[in-house]
Amino acid sequence: MAKMHVEVVSTEQLIYSGEAEFLVAPAQEGEIGVYPRHVPLLTRIKPGVLRLTVPGSKDEVLVAVSGGMMEVQPTHITVLADTAIRGEDIDEARANEAKRAAEETLKKSVDSLDTAKAHAALAVAIAELKALDYLRRRVH
Repeated sequence: MAKMHVEVVSTEQLIYSGEAEFLVAPAQEGEIGVYPRHVPLLTRIKPGVLRLTVPGSKDEVLVAVSGGMMEVQPTHITVLADTAIRGEDIDEARANEAKRAAEETLKKSVDSLDTAKAHAALAVAIAELKALDYLRRRVH
């Protein structure tokens, strides 16, 4: 099967760099699937789960993303995520607490900076919880 090189980068670190046979991303207009030799495109991604089918592995690589941009070229995909966390690094209790705290901050925020920070924290928590939900549905 044909392969493409995928790089997923957050503002903090490189999350994934390697080959993939297929990628599914939460694009702004809806979920998008990309195979090698896809036509070039640039799209915004929203909070959700990025799924990679990796050669030689029966398990998908999952990355929770809070938003960002994705550039697709025929043999290369670059995802520039605001925040990204690999599926195996997600802590459900921490994600639920972060979601609760962000929602509480949104209720109490009085200035635009606090509101923006709370929205960003909420997007990260929601993306992590979506990744966990996807993992649970896939296992059962």
